[in-house]
Amino acid sequence: MNTRLSADDYISLLLFYQRYAETLDAGQWERWPDYFADECSYRVQARENFDRGLPLATLSFESKGMLKDRVYCIRETLYYEPYWQRHVVGAPVVTAADQHTVSAHASYAVFRTKPDDVTQVYNVGRYQDLLLRAPAAEHGWLLQSRLCVFDSDLIPNSMIYPL
Repeated sequence: MNTRLSADDYISLLLFYQRYAETLDAGQWERWPDYFADECSYRVQARENFDRGLPLATLSFESKGMLKDRVYCIRETLYYEPYWQRHVVGAPVVTAADQHTVSAHASYAVFRTKPDDVTQVYNVGRYQDLLLRAPAAEHGWLLQSRLCVFDSDLIPNSMIYPL
C-alpha cells in the first residue's frame, strides 16, 4: 500500500466528504446509509476511550441495516427537540491506498442550532475512515468503516443525528 492517489481520485474523495456533510446538514437521513458498504461499521467514540484502547463507544452500528434502523428511529420513534447541524470538514489526509481501498482521516466540527436558540459547537473530532472504491456507487466511494473520535469527554444532552 502507498499513500498516493491520482489528482482525480483525490478530488473525488474530497467531494465524497463534502457530499456526506451536505447530506447530513440537509437532514436527508434516508440517504445517509447510501454512503456505506453493505458490510460496514460506524462508531462514535470519545478520544479518551480511543487513546486507551477501550471499546466503549457512544454509538456503534455494525451493518448498513443498523444504519437504516437508526434513520427509522430518527424519523419515527425517538422523541427529541429538533435541531439543525452544520458540518465543517477538513481535507482528508490519505494514510494508505491501493487499487481497492483508501485509509484516510479528516478533522470535523459540527455546530448545532436549535429553534430560537444560539448556535453552539456540538461535536469536534476526527473521522478515521476505510473507504472502498465503488465506481458504480453514486459518489464513487463507500465507507467500509467510519470511526468518529470526538475530542471532549462530554457531549451535550444526547446524540440523535449522525456526525
